[in-house]
Amino acid sequence: MILPGSTIGILGGGQLGRMMAMAAAELGYHVHIYCPEENCPASEVAKFTTVGDYDDAQELKRFAKSVDVVTYEFENIPAGPVIELKKFVSVLPDPSILAAAQHRVHEKQALRKLGVPTTEFAPVNSEKELKKALDTIGLPAVLKTARMGYDGKGQAMMRKAADVEKWIGGECILEGFIKFRMEISVIVARGTNGTIVCYPPVQNIHKNHILSETIAPAPITPPLARKAEKIACDIAKGLNLVGLLAVEMFITDKDKILVNELAPRPHNSGHWTLDACLTSQFEQTIRAVCGLPLGSTDRMCDARMINLIGNDVKEWESYLKKPTARLHLYGKKEARSGRKMGHVTLLSVKGKITMMN
Repeated sequence: MILPGSTIGILGGGQLGRMMAMAAAELGYHVHIYCPEENCPASEVAKFTTVGDYDDAQELKRFAKSVDVVTYEFENIPAGPVIELKKFVSVLPDPSILAAAQHRVHEKQALRKLGVPTTEFAPVNSEKELKKALDTIGLPAVLKTARMGYDGKGQAMMRKAADVEKWIGGECILEGFIKFRMEISVIVARGTNGTIVCYPPVQNIHKNHILSETIAPAPITPPLARKAEKIACDIAKGLNLVGLLAVEMFITDKDKILVNELAPRPHNSGHWTLDACLTSQFEQTIRAVCGLPLGSTDRMCDARMINLIGNDVKEWESYLKKPTARLHLYGKKEARSGRKMGHVTLLSVKGKITMMN
């Protein structure tokens, strides 16, 4: 157990790191942020900040020796340097999970190995391999970069044979296109003693490939919710997770659940837990990586989380006028198109979620 008063190292300095640092402080921990950018959102609320590249071995070594445990706030960190950190300090979740989550082919293979249903897929590394994969998987399909790529970046839709010309180069994955009626996610936590808890499934609504809203709980039947929770718990156990894991899933028209992606850190679709659950996903992360007892994931009320993207943040005052709205701004100076500037959680009142006029 890593006791309060210790220092938690967080790789990454965005809004997730910011909210993790705030949760850590409430539990009596110090936080040391490591990221390449100066004046990052997390640095405003952390005790220490190191500005350094993720491949700077010497700087990372100094960082590792200044903290008692390391975790991360996003998965697009080079896995190699993170694995090196394990020589000096505990890193949770284990870098092997990070490495799988940041490579779509390896991620799908790991899920299939655990017996978890996913979309049909094939690794493709050339236009020739893409043609062959299209013959096997069929059309329509989605071509994605194997690494990086988020919020719709690094993707190309394959609707006809001629779309093979959209080849985007490098390591890629071709996935069968899924006609789904709903996209959901389940956030699961596993402690150092193997205890597992999960939050209820939520519905995720995207606009321009970016999460726009999360509805908690997801409007699905109890048996389907239990099935989704079991899948998430089985993945956490199968991967020997210690920490937090977000499992994104599709629900098909026939109520079949297919796992889409994993994120071994707090997730945008879990922001609502800050205001509507007994234990937020951010506090749960700190509890898990420090070996503390995991907190209750019980929902105190229903909620609707809205991302404030780009100029949406200008509506912040309107939300503050709503008595059951909870506003969270990330301290980012410039509102750019597609940039997440904050979020607001609309809490339920007598079973109904407060809506904007």
